[in-house]
Amino acid sequence: MTSPDTEAEHVEATNLLYRDPALYDLVQSDSTGAGMCQTLIELHRPDARTLVDFGCGTGRDLEILAKRFDCIGVDLQPGMVDHAHQARPELDIRTGDMRTVRLGKRMDVVTCMGNSLAYVHDNEEISQVFATFAAHARPGALLVLCSPIAPITQTDPTTAAVDTPSGPAAVTIRHEWDLRTQINTMHRHWMLPSGEEAQDEIRRRVLFPRELERYAAGAGFEVLDILDGTGARLTAPTAYTVARYAQR
Repeated sequence: MTSPDTEAEHVEATNLLYRDPALYDLVQSDSTGAGMCQTLIELHRPDARTLVDFGCGTGRDLEILAKRFDCIGVDLQPGMVDHAHQARPELDIRTGDMRTVRLGKRMDVVTCMGNSLAYVHDNEEISQVFATFAAHARPGALLVLCSPIAPITQTDPTTAAVDTPSGPAAVTIRHEWDLRTQINTMHRHWMLPSGEEAQDEIRRRVLFPRELERYAAGAGFEVLDILDGTGARLTAPTAYTVARYAQR
């Protein structure tokens, strides 16, 4: 297993938004993840009071969830955690590797959103992550995941404008799909307002729905539903998985 420091440095080096947490916050400001998470909790565990979020980044979603729950956030990247401490000092956010971290607490809800699970590519390490989820779950606790469940196979590049603090940036995106490894690679080319250019290569593991069920069951979770961000059945490459911890 790659050491936490090396892994954090690698993830940061391959993603401009992780190297610039303030830009990450701005680009992700329209995320609906926290809202969807709250909807699923109200549906399946309305009495929940405590929550731990693995892969919480800068705490953008956690800030919303903390209005309803007593929360702890964990993220691998010290730069994201440092930014969270400055931008959201009221939140309890800690540096940790979700493959191995143990907080010594069990919660009513365990979440892992923003494609954080997809950065774990190895089968054994995915099992370790689910063991971490179980180690922090009370009996009957809810697990809410957001992760890719189908690849983006479009090969033609697309271009979009992205607002940044210094003006709009042009971003060209191209995807690659490796069926053997189930890795979807997103290549991004940034043309920044300053005239500088930046490159990203973001590799995400796709876990198909039946695989998610298998990993969850292996850690003592029963999958209750897998649905896309609109609350409909599976129509998009990214989905929410909601499961209940059944093991005592």
